[in-house]
Amino acid sequence: MDEIRFDADTGVSDAYRSIGAKAPFVYGLTNYIAANLNANVLLAAGAGPAIGAGADWPSTFPAAADGVWINTAAVMSNDGDTLRTVAATARAAGTPWVLDPVAHGAGAGEYDALVRSLLEHRPAIIRGNASELIALAGGDAAGKGVETTADSGQAVAFIAELARRTGAVVAVSGPVDYVCDGARTVAIPGGDVRLTKVTGAGCSLGALSAAAVAVIPDPFLAAVTAHAAFARAAEAAARRLGPDGGSGSFAVALVDELYALAN
Repeated sequence: MDEIRFDADTGVSDAYRSIGAKAPFVYGLTNYIAANLNANVLLAAGAGPAIGAGADWPSTFPAAADGVWINTAAVMSNDGDTLRTVAATARAAGTPWVLDPVAHGAGAGEYDALVRSLLEHRPAIIRGNASELIALAGGDAAGKGVETTADSGQAVAFIAELARRTGAVVAVSGPVDYVCDGARTVAIPGGDVRLTKVTGAGCSLGALSAAAVAVIPDPFLAAVTAHAAFARAAEAAARRLGPDGGSGSFAVALVDELYALAN
């Protein structure tokens, strides 16, 4: 298995800076808890975000956008048909989109069926935690609500199968992130444990993946770029704050470091 560290030699840093150079319009549905951090992460990277299902946005914005993401916890304030409209519109327009199947496999059968129905609209990238992706691949790893009960390493075989079945690049986040397209698998170590203490951090990685795939034609490289940048920014935030820095300060420092990496 290849391992990538975010540094100048990998080319990932240049790929990340291409987001700011091209300033893509990125449209998404996400949950109201995560929306603010999602938007700030996109702005820090240099993308222009629009979030939500105002008026006819779901049937128009995905076609106008450069990239789209659907965080399925958006059903907290939108119905399932709205999520399906965004996915279908993006697919019809050829806009690459990212599926973040929050809490899939946690025991809510109607919700899980909605998540699975979105796969027919061919996301370019699927990203989530280990429990979510193992369950989406047909395995048994029930999460506790939005939290995983499995380690990212346990999900590698499952994300490879899911990538082959759907044609999407699949990325699992954890102490080590893994990105797979069914043939290639890359391990991306790094980050900081405080990412698990910030509401919407994982959701923001879905948004950042949408910004990356908006400007990077290869979804595999796009997913690697987003995950590597996120890990590097988290490490830099941790160094800045030291071990005693709290989770609130960490969230702000994470956005600052994503901005610094883009400039």
